Amino acid sequence: MEKHINIVAALQIAFSILGLIIGILGFVVLRIIGDISGDHEAQFVLSIVATVALIFFAVLSIPGLIAGFGLLKRKEWARILTLILSVLDLFNFPLGTAVGIYCIWALSNNEVAAEFKKKD
Repeated sequence: MEKHINIVAALQIAFSILGLIIGILGFVVLRIIGDISGDHEAQFVLSIVATVALIFFAVLSIPGLIAGFGLLKRKEWARILTLILSVLDLFNFPLGTAVGIYCIWALSNNEVAAEFKKKD
């Protein structure tokens, strides 16, 4: 079960980093489009949309990073946080659904729960 915990942690960290990269890319692209347009109103609106999108992706990604690193340290709160995030991932069809099912399966196992209890 040790291997499954490490895989879940890696998935949480990887998908969180991917979310941050998407947010940063979206921010940069929207700002560049606003600058290219030359219209001050378009620049203003696109800069607001870019900032909101970046904040949105950051807010969604940071808990996954925290949970992933907590899982690597075998913290019980990280297991619970990952289970909550995995339930939310179920709505991210199709890849998030598969990852969410795997994470829930791996972390709800009694052996895994015992592993986290003895580490705390």
